[in-house]
This record gives sequence, structure tokens and C-alpha cells, in this order.
Amino acid sequence: MSAVGSIGGYSPMSNYYQSLSSGSKINSAKDGASELAILEKQDSQVRGYDAGSGNLEAGKSLANISDGALGSINDSLQRMKELGVKASNGLLSNDDKKAIQSEIDQLKQGITDITSSTNYNGINLLDGSRGNINIVSDGNGANQSVSGSNATLEALGIADFDVTKSFDLKDVDNAIEKVNSMRGGVGASTNGIDYSLYYNSSAAQNLTAAKSRTGDTEMEEYASKLQKDQTMETYKLMMQKKQMENDVASGQRLFFSI
Repeated sequence: MSAVGSIGGYSPMSNYYQSLSSGSKINSAKDGASELAILEKQDSQVRGYDAGSGNLEAGKSLANISDGALGSINDSLQRMKELGVKASNGLLSNDDKKAIQSEIDQLKQGITDITSSTNYNGINLLDGSRGNINIVSDGNGANQSVSGSNATLEALGIADFDVTKSFDLKDVDNAIEKVNSMRGGVGASTNGIDYSLYYNSSAAQNLTAAKSRTGDTEMEEYASKLQKDQTMETYKLMMQKKQMENDVASGQRLFFSI
């Protein structure tokens, strides 16, 4: 029926068909220029939040890698502290102290290996080569940062720690405090990232709901309107047919009356 009504290139029901099939009542500017502009802006914002959340998830992975590596370094330092206390015993011989230092040297080498190899996507995390790493968290340019760390032996102050010579256990204690401080910074960054992820998720959901209210087709309403227009179209065709029949009958009467 709508094909007849569309003679001339336009059907009053075409919008209903398009809205019902697409699920959106705003499919072009002719359906509502201001509404379309609002929908496009909201869509851009949602995409920005989603992209930012992807960045934040990557930043969280980076922070977790950094924290895990610092935890391993802390374990090594705690063992060094135990060995240092043991080496402080005046009953040990020089050979005993050399044996203890051999294990300490292995622990120091392990720390060096961790600081040189811990990275995320090629970014070194613990060797002091990077400061804070900024992470763009949404399309508005907001950002979070993950604290850079320097856990090298030199930065920790234990590069020359040697129990076969004069040594001070406070050097190891200070190193442990530095590592704990680094982990605290990483933990604070992770908390900030978690907050931003929650905010992005809530903002994206709210904007998506707003988009739905503005642009989604009310299926029952549009189906009802379509049915009403189809009924009216049928009625118009019936009236047109009746008018044509009346015109033919009038013409025939006129012809036979001549």
C-alpha cells in the first residue's frame, strides 16, 4: 500500500519502516538535526571513555608488573637482612662470612636482573630510566599516572654491601624502606586507576542510557503509528477507487444521455 503513497519519491511511512528496522528514530538530520547532534556528541563521549578505559587497563597491568617485581626485590632484601644479621655473629670465621657473602652476591645479582628486565611493552619500569608514566583516561584529556621507580643496587644503596668487610645493617633497612615506598606509590597509582575505571564505566553507562532515551525507537509506538498510517493509506485508496468508479459511472451516464 505504501508504494502508491510513495509516488513522487516520498512515503510518509518510510520513516517508520527505517526506524523499526534500524532501532533508531534518528537516522539522518531530517529526523531531527538537534537530536542528531546530541547523539553524535554523546557517542563521541562514550567512545572516549571506552578508549580511556582501555588505556587504564593497560596502565593497571603495568602497575601490577611493577609491584610484583618490587615484591620480589623486597624478598631478596629481607633475605639479605637475615644473612647480614647472621654475619654479625662474632663466632663466625672468615670462610663462613665468605660463604654468606656468596649468597648475598647472588641476591644482589638477582635484584640487578629484575631491575634490568622488568618492562611493559618495552618501557623499563625499575631501572630509573622513566619518571611518572602518564595515561590518558578519557576523551577530555584527563590522565592518571603510574609512578616510575629506581630499584637498582646503587639507588638502594647496597651496591657495595659486603659482610666480609665493615658493613652496616641499616643500609639494608634503608633499602627495604625505599622499596616499600616505591610499592606505596605504585599502589596509590593503582587505586587512582581503579577509581577512573569505575568513573568511566558509570559515565559510559549513563551516556548510553541517555542516547537510548533520545535516539532509540519506541517499538510499540512506532508499530502503532505504522499500522494507523497503513489503515489510512488503505482508506485513501478505497476512496480513490470509489471516486474513480463514480467518475466512470458519471461519464457513462453522460455518454448515454447524449
